[in-house]
Amino acid sequence: MRDETHIAPKITQGEFDKFKSLIYGIAGIELSNAKQVLLVGRLTKRLKHLGLHTFGQYYAHVTDPAHQAEQQMMVDLLTTNETFFFREPAHFEFLKQRAAQARGTFRVWSAAASSGEEAYSIAMSLADTLGNRHWEIVGTDISQRVLARARTGHYSTARLDGIPQHLLHKYCLKGINEESGTMLVMRNLRERVRFVHSNLLAPRKDLGLFDVIFLRNVMIYFDNTTKRRVIANLLPSLKSDGCLIIGHSESLTGLDTGLVPLQPTVYGRSRLPS
Repeated sequence: MRDETHIAPKITQGEFDKFKSLIYGIAGIELSNAKQVLLVGRLTKRLKHLGLHTFGQYYAHVTDPAHQAEQQMMVDLLTTNETFFFREPAHFEFLKQRAAQARGTFRVWSAAASSGEEAYSIAMSLADTLGNRHWEIVGTDISQRVLARARTGHYSTARLDGIPQHLLHKYCLKGINEESGTMLVMRNLRERVRFVHSNLLAPRKDLGLFDVIFLRNVMIYFDNTTKRRVIANLLPSLKSDGCLIIGHSESLTGLDTGLVPLQPTVYGRSRLPS
């Protein structure tokens, strides 16, 4: 006789539509019908862990105010995005140029930090450009799980291809013995990066003002209404002469954001002097 405890639960279209609305309301992410398999694959283990048999039961569970921790777990599983070190290298060259011209403390916000590769790429760039001058980095994400990983600064060496060799040798430690095959960002660099939980749809108000905000490769998951809302939420944290950097696969064209393009994928409140 077949053991039904090992049968993966099915999801109805109605149940999937409920989860689509839920994750859109929480994180602004649109899940197409093509993502149904992804949702089932990522959430099935949670149903089994909780002893639930249907996605309808799980939806009722995560929308119960008494189960906020499980809702966060669901968000973590459905919003984790792939990232890597020094993605889109031209952005880091631009960052170094801006940092070299800055006066006072230079502050950067990695607003969709995921597991920390972007924030540490920024840190290596600033350390190499500014040395011991005052600079700060804040990394935020909606996923508590990836933020916990980011704080460790510990990565597989398979993910290091994008790091320039001189920065790799200067700011990273190669694992040995039981840590073989891994790399650790040096403590003095990790201490310059602060990772905190924040939702782009309702960001924290205590982060201060930034010279540069990185918001890359996350808006591809948003519709135009959500894009405008996210940009409006970030602008109060951008200095008057600050810059917003988005991914090369993204655009603000057609959106009334109050920003102007300074160069491809880089926006500001006003144009940079020629």
